[in-house]
Amino acid sequence: MELEIRHLRAVCAIADTGSISKAATTLGISQPGLTALLQRLERELGGRLFTRGRTGAVPTLLGDFVVCRARSTLLGMDELRRGASRYPADFGEVIRLGGAMASVSVGQSRRLGAYLTGIDLRLQIEYSPQLLWELIVAGRLDAITTVDYPGYQLQPPSDLVFDVLQIEPVFVALAADHPLNRQEEIDLADLADERWAMTPPDGAGWPDYFHAACQEAGFTPRVPYTISGCESLRDLVVNEKAVAPCQAVFESSEGLVVRPLAGNPVVMRHVQACRRDGPLGDHVAELVRFGREAHQEYSGRAPHYVAWRKRQAAARGS
Repeated sequence: MELEIRHLRAVCAIADTGSISKAATTLGISQPGLTALLQRLERELGGRLFTRGRTGAVPTLLGDFVVCRARSTLLGMDELRRGASRYPADFGEVIRLGGAMASVSVGQSRRLGAYLTGIDLRLQIEYSPQLLWELIVAGRLDAITTVDYPGYQLQPPSDLVFDVLQIEPVFVALAADHPLNRQEEIDLADLADERWAMTPPDGAGWPDYFHAACQEAGFTPRVPYTISGCESLRDLVVNEKAVAPCQAVFESSEGLVVRPLAGNPVVMRHVQACRRDGPLGDHVAELVRFGREAHQEYSGRAPHYVAWRKRQAAARGS
């Protein structure tokens, strides 16, 4: 069964009303019809979405996840409709970029816009590298900058030009009063007893890759928090004393410090893919240069990352 917008509206209606019968009325369908739809959806997703009792329909853990993603998707659809209505039906060629990390994609698009003047350049930022990959393979984006991880490397088809822009270590964010914050670098194994705040699955190997690195270090991480927003992540680190894996360019702030992991046990690749048959097919070299310049510029804002790179350069030279 393919997931459809009506399925998303149905689970949101049940969550909002707390009742299958009330949700059916809201949606304008029969209660048996909604019950059958919900059962098919639960079979497709592999678990119950709601528990039904005297208090009504209450989302399960899986249900909470599905409802949250459904609301986000429906909001995106509404924004798509509103946004599309603002554009005329006939306009010139559009260059469509996609990015997973602002540390590369924003600066790259700015440089490309200055290089190719007079173009209609649009940048689409997505959390999921897998979604970006599917969009460019389908021809809906002309070029993307995204990330992958060791053991989960992207496999480009022949109609894409693929380049590695930068290999970046994953650091950790911890409270400023954490006992290990005085160390320049922290052994991953020394964090075995911590409570972790983790960003959600991105469809491209995270956080599976991080869990595997923890297993290599001799422990299974406890992850009571799964959070996608940077500010919420900061709050969990500062106030709940969680530890969080983060980009090396993640900024320190009041009450929060960022530290490298000793030996770089967790890394990610910033990569670029460009369609050979697209409008940027003849500008791949410039795209690569702009992406690397953007990462260099952005990473220069993070003193802990600058210091780490200097130590790495000194170690290679010794």
